[in-house]
Amino acid sequence: MNTVKNEELAKRKRLQSFYNTIPNLFWSVLCLVPITMFCYQFMQVKWFCVFLAISIFSLFLPNTFFDKVQLANTTTIYKKLGVHRVNKFVQNGDIINSRIRKETPDFKVISLNKLSVKKLLQQTYIFEKFHFTLFMFFILAMLYALIKQYYVWTFILLFTNLLYNVYPNLLQQYIRVKLKRYR
Repeated sequence: MNTVKNEELAKRKRLQSFYNTIPNLFWSVLCLVPITMFCYQFMQVKWFCVFLAISIFSLFLPNTFFDKVQLANTTTIYKKLGVHRVNKFVQNGDIINSRIRKETPDFKVISLNKLSVKKLLQQTYIFEKFHFTLFMFFILAMLYALIKQYYVWTFILLFTNLLYNVYPNLLQQYIRVKLKRYR
């Protein structure tokens, strides 16, 4: 029986990984291709390296920094900004989870025990650090484009930064607010 349960769990994890790859790939191509093109075509290598170094520094910020810059302590403002709607179209989001539930009906995103909640909270910080690092790079690249008077590129970088970094960071904050009652 234990073997059957382990095989089912492994199948579920593979399925979840496969389905989560789809939105990751979609959003990454949509938002990282433009900044890659801009940097390759217009940015001097030395500036690219400086911007990259500055951005990578933010990976080492403590979780308390992200707690301090959190937009709100309730879900109200996040819902007004449409963050809960963004959750439909991302990894481990509503569409992915409902698809997995169709194939494995007993699937749960999270069990509300302390360890599971703690693990999900840590994951939100990891995702927020990743997107904050990219947010910093996008901002620096956007300022570079603005200074060089590449106004169309400035707008493209602003738009893709909102899609790929700002909303995902707000989503991580929203998830932490929702999990607050289970800590």
